[in-house]
Amino acid sequence: MNEIILSNDNSNQLLVLEQINKLPVQITSKKDLFFKVGEDPLNNVDTAKYFYFILDGKIKIYDIDFNTSKEQILYLLSRGDMFDVVSLLDGKPNQYISEVLEDAHLVQVPLGDVKRMIDEDEKFKQYFYAYIATRLKSMEDLAVSLSFYDVYQRVIQLFARFTKVENGVAKLNIIDNLKHEDIAAMVGSVRKVVNRSLQKLKKDGIIDISRKKIHIKNFQSLLDKLDI
Repeated sequence: MNEIILSNDNSNQLLVLEQINKLPVQITSKKDLFFKVGEDPLNNVDTAKYFYFILDGKIKIYDIDFNTSKEQILYLLSRGDMFDVVSLLDGKPNQYISEVLEDAHLVQVPLGDVKRMIDEDEKFKQYFYAYIATRLKSMEDLAVSLSFYDVYQRVIQLFARFTKVENGVAKLNIIDNLKHEDIAAMVGSVRKVVNRSLQKLKKDGIIDISRKKIHIKNFQSLLDKLDI
């Protein structure tokens, strides 16, 4: 299966939150930031100076073709994520656009202090580089998916990536309540085309759509449709 975009892992979330709880003894200064739905947090922060841990909420990071108004979501950040690893490494401000999809709580930490955490905290360093590798893999897989798979297959891959199975029950996480245009922006398409894919999956009894939420009804059938 080709992963389209990064999804959080519970163990990673716990590790990041554990580090956040230790920040007072490792960090010279930190600041809690809160953003409402619809706000663009990157317009209010400086990613060339600070690093951000997402403690709560949901934020999409995307680029847009202003000639066509077409969006491409690159990352969907939620509880346990960090931003921005690229700016941390090259010292340049991030140029992407962001939008808060669910009220968000971020912790702002100076870049220098995060670099010190990487140098001095072996556990955090291991997590940080694993996080970078996952980000790079997600971008590689996004490029492959956009190049070789049709929209229907990309939607299936996306759902498979964000589905967690617990006690035999499959549940779509993080993207379950996204607007259809945001799902389209994640798979490099437009809402009308994605809607056709969603309706086909619904007709086949694989998903259900109710109250603007998507539910996985038959995860095995979803997996069987993966083009791998």
